[in-house]
Amino acid sequence: MLVKVFGSAVFGVEATNITVEVNIDKGIGYHLVGLPDSAIKESSYRIAAALKNNGYNLPGKKITINMAPADLRKEGSAYDLTLAVGILAASSQIKSEEIHNYVIMGELSLDGGLQPIKGALSIAIKAKEEGFKGLILPFQNVKEAAIVDGLDVYGVENVLQVIRFFEGKEELQPTKIDTSEEFCKILDFPEHDFADVKGQESIKRCMEIAAAGGHNIILIGPPGSGKTMLAKRLPSILPPMTMREALETTKIHSVAGKTAAIGLMAQRPFRSPHHTASSVSLVGGGSYPQPGEISLAHNGVLFLDELPEFKREVLEVMRQPLEDREVTISRAKFTITYPSSFMLVASMNPSPGGYFNDPNAPVTSSPMEMQRYLSKISGPLLDRIDIHIEVTPVPFEKLTETRKAESSAEIRKRVTKARVIQSVRFENLDHIHYNAQMSSKLIREFCVLDEVSLQLLKTAMERLNLSARAYDRILKVARTIADLETSESIQSHHIAEAIQYRSLDREGWLG
Repeated sequence: MLVKVFGSAVFGVEATNITVEVNIDKGIGYHLVGLPDSAIKESSYRIAAALKNNGYNLPGKKITINMAPADLRKEGSAYDLTLAVGILAASSQIKSEEIHNYVIMGELSLDGGLQPIKGALSIAIKAKEEGFKGLILPFQNVKEAAIVDGLDVYGVENVLQVIRFFEGKEELQPTKIDTSEEFCKILDFPEHDFADVKGQESIKRCMEIAAAGGHNIILIGPPGSGKTMLAKRLPSILPPMTMREALETTKIHSVAGKTAAIGLMAQRPFRSPHHTASSVSLVGGGSYPQPGEISLAHNGVLFLDELPEFKREVLEVMRQPLEDREVTISRAKFTITYPSSFMLVASMNPSPGGYFNDPNAPVTSSPMEMQRYLSKISGPLLDRIDIHIEVTPVPFEKLTETRKAESSAEIRKRVTKARVIQSVRFENLDHIHYNAQMSSKLIREFCVLDEVSLQLLKTAMERLNLSARAYDRILKVARTIADLETSESIQSHHIAEAIQYRSLDREGWLG
C-alpha cells in the first residue's frame, strides 16, 4: 500500500515542503531514498523501538520510502515522526484519510516521546501558505509555531497521541496565542539601565544618536572607562520592535533552535561573541548551514568587545554584510541568504597596554606598537562605522554623585520620536527604515546642506583626509542629529557635531 505524508525542510530561514512516500510490498528490507543524511538513515532504529514500546510494530516486509523532491538534501532527525506515521498508515495500523491534511514533524525518543526541532516558525508559515489544515509537532515547539494565524498547531508529547488523534480516539486541542498580547510584554524596567551610568554624558549622547539613526559605533578608551557597561545598555534605548521585525527575528532564532521556550521575541537581540570566534560562527555557514552571530543580531545589536583581538580575516568577512545588510552563503549545490541588519557596537583599547598618553599609566606603548595594534583593524572596516568616540575614565567626583542619571526610558522616548520621523521619510521605500540604511542617492536627496555647512564639511574633509564613504557617514549622522532636534534641514552645528564623531580619522590621533 502506498501512502503520502508531509514534512518540511528548512533552508536558510525559509521552509520547503517535503512529500514522504511510503510503499509497503512483499519481501524484506528497509530502503530510504531521496538524499537523506546519516541522521535520517538511522531513524529506522529509533522508529522501530518507539513503535514497539507503544504496542505497534515495524512491519516485517519490504518498506520503500522516498523523500521528494529527491534532488534536495534532507538533514536532521526531525523527520522521525513523519516517517513513523507514514509506515503505520501504509501498513494499515492507523487510518490514513486525514493524514494528507497535516504537516507532521518531530524527533522520536526510544520510548515514543518527542524531542524539539529547529525552524518550527518557518515550517508553520510554509504550511499555512500551502493550505494545510494543521501542523503536528513536539509540544516544546508549539509556542513559536502558534504565532502563525489561520493554522491549527497541535503540540504532542509522544507518538501515541498522534496515533490516537488520527484514529479518532483522542482529540487534540490546537494551541492559540494572542500575538499582540505576547508582543506587548516588553520590559519597562530593563536589566541594564543608563540610570546606573555615572558621568559619561558625551558618550551617552553618542549612544542616543547611534540608537536614533541605527548607526554603527566604536568606543575607544582605557580599561575601566565603562565601554562594555555602556554597550550593554544600548538595547534599552532602542525603539520597541515592530511586529514585522519581531517575526523576522524570531524566524532566524527558530532556525537556530533558540526560541522553543519563548515563542515570539519581543526584545531586540544583543549578541556578544568572544574574540576567539571563527569566520563561520560570525557570518554563518558550515557543512549544515546555520545562521551566524551577525544574523542572530538581526534587528538588534552585535557587540564586539576588544575589537583588535579578533582575527583580521574574521573582521574582514563582516565588510559586505555591514554594507548589504544580508549575508549570502554559497555552496556547490545551494545558495542561502540570511538577513543581517544589525547595529555594530565595537570597543577597543587605544594601545596594547590599554592606556594612551597617560603619564601615570602602568604600561606605556611605543608609537610603533600602537600602530601595529591599530592596523589589525582595516580602514575599509572603520569606514563602515559611522561614529568613533573616545571614552575617558570617570573622575572620582562623578562616581560619588548621588544624583540619579537620566534613565533609559527617557532617552528611548527621544530615540523613538526620531525614528518616527525617519519612518515617515522612508515610508515609500521597501528596505529603508532609518538613516543608517540610506544609499548615496538617498543621502543626496535628504541631506541637502546650506553654504556654511558645505564649507565646514569641505574644510574637515581636506584636513582629515577623509574618504568618500566617511563623507557619507558624516551626512547620515548629521541627519540623525537634526531629527533628534526635529529640524527639517541640516544646520552647520549638526555637521560640526557629526565631524567630532570621527576620532580615528583625526590626524595625529596616534600621538
